Amino acid sequence: MIKLDNLALRRGPQLLFEQVNLSIHAGQKLGLTGANGCGKSSLLALVLGVLQPDQGECHIAADWVIAHVAQETDASPRAAIDYVMDGDQELRAVEQRLVEAEQANDGHAIASCHERMQQIDAYQANSRAAKLLIGLSFSQADLQRPLADFSGGWRMRLNLARALMCRSDLLLLDEPTNHLDLDAVIWLEQWLKSYQGCLILISHDRDFLDSVVTSIAHIEQQQMRLYKGNYSAFEQIRAERLAQQQSSYQKQQKEIAHMQNFVRRFKAKATKARQAQSRIKALERMTLIAPAHVDTPFHFEFAEPRVLPGFLMRLEDTAAGYAETIILEQIRLSLLPGQRIGLLGLNGAGKSTLIKLIAGEIEPKAGSIEKAKDLKVGYFAQHQLEQLDRQASALLHLQRIDPKASEKQLRAFLGGFNFHGDRVLEPVAPFSGGEKARLVLALLIWQKPNLLLLDEPTNHLDLEMRLALNNALQGFAGSVILVSHDRHLLRTVCDELLLVDHGRVEEFNDEVDAYPRWLAERRNQKPGETSSKGAKVDKKEKKRREAEFRKTIQPQLNRQQRLEREVEKVQKLQDQTEALLADASLYENERKDELRDVLFSQAEHKKRIEQLETEWFDISEEIEQLRDHFEQ
Repeated sequence: MIKLDNLALRRGPQLLFEQVNLSIHAGQKLGLTGANGCGKSSLLALVLGVLQPDQGECHIAADWVIAHVAQETDASPRAAIDYVMDGDQELRAVEQRLVEAEQANDGHAIASCHERMQQIDAYQANSRAAKLLIGLSFSQADLQRPLADFSGGWRMRLNLARALMCRSDLLLLDEPTNHLDLDAVIWLEQWLKSYQGCLILISHDRDFLDSVVTSIAHIEQQQMRLYKGNYSAFEQIRAERLAQQQSSYQKQQKEIAHMQNFVRRFKAKATKARQAQSRIKALERMTLIAPAHVDTPFHFEFAEPRVLPGFLMRLEDTAAGYAETIILEQIRLSLLPGQRIGLLGLNGAGKSTLIKLIAGEIEPKAGSIEKAKDLKVGYFAQHQLEQLDRQASALLHLQRIDPKASEKQLRAFLGGFNFHGDRVLEPVAPFSGGEKARLVLALLIWQKPNLLLLDEPTNHLDLEMRLALNNALQGFAGSVILVSHDRHLLRTVCDELLLVDHGRVEEFNDEVDAYPRWLAERRNQKPGETSSKGAKVDKKEKKRREAEFRKTIQPQLNRQQRLEREVEKVQKLQDQTEALLADASLYENERKDELRDVLFSQAEHKKRIEQLETEWFDISEEIEQLRDHFEQ
């Protein structure tokens, strides 16, 4: 077991945590959470023996074998599968002893080595390593490729496979999903659930944590608190504790009211529509978790796009690829304001290719793309983090985009992304991956796009920033296309799912939670078979009717959006009125006339909101009637 006894740890002069008393038992799966910089990774380094405690003791069972993911990989000619097998150090040691015994013609030592190899299942080691690599999305051809051939992200996968290859008693994982696609995340999740040793996991993927861990150690305010259960259980328990603190409670109520306002508005839209119902469930879930994050440092939202055309883009029988290679073909897709589309598919199927095609980074190989005159695309991809000007500050990046904006405006905006004070003036070169990702998102949001293309936006983002991005996307008036290995983000943001498979882009007629089942079916397919989810009856006719329906209801959607904006304006006036009524001095005799006027305004605002919402509901009913007509 691991026992932390009155432990304190510093990083330079900064105290990370102190007075930590914690016992972690064999077979326990512990999630380690807390804000960036609170000491999570430092604790793993302490367990590994890289750091020493500033106070107290860290006791680890002497016979435990510890596995962790190396951060660097040499660009050597060694084959990938051999490199992964090196993770089983005892296997390699026994193999070396066997070679020496055979050279010495020592029969007793040879027999002893073969006996030990039998005990550690050495004869299946090659197969075990291959399964790890295939599970992490490597191809059969990759297994014999030299390490030098792989990019940085794939080398991190090799390091992860090497750590999993170790027959360890304790496995330490620090953000293992950052360089993985959704397929590999789902596979790793299943592997860790069956892992028999003790696991300490740092992750910002709430679904991943929920599925894998059995307890949470949360670091905050230089203390560590242990919670039983998965991440969702931790959120609920912590929310209840925070609600007992008056200062946090008031802020919490404001957040909950904001969420409930979203739920109320969306419930009025279309009670029969599957997508609307999915959205409502997501918002209700957000309302439940909001109290656990009242102290988040991130507060931002998407401004209304400068122009919101009736349609944004149409792709007709479009093909995409690189050089002479066609990756996708016969793409038919219409993008309208308000759509939130998640892309699913195997690694390498073409999700990023589709995003690049829509972003204009690659030209179509066939077919046509029709773009709205006022289309403004906001495109987030990992390579953009490296395209930042390393010597420029966050403030200067924004000033280059909008020279007319005042420094005060830009500083206030960057503050919502947790860039404060002199931090906004510092060069971005030493920024962490998370800070660069936040800055790229800030630059994108400031430009008020009406079409958002997000290709793995949550890599390097912590849980609080992911939640803030989730909340902001809920209020975005434009269209969103999202590729992410974060299933919680896909589930709560996206109303539609598209499957990229076998060179085609088709509708995925199920929820995100059904995707692992589709993956299993897809992997068990015989060559030439088509997945049941990919088979569509009268697909062409269905697509035609959907396009016709969207075109028909566009005037109603535009009216709804105008009504939404009007409701928000009147609601702000009502909030100001309520604030005046909360002032006790307003009820003094000399302010009777003023009180009468305020009460009159309150009644007028309430009446106007009711009128707008009634009109809104009528339009929703009109849309539903049209939907019923098209579905007949």
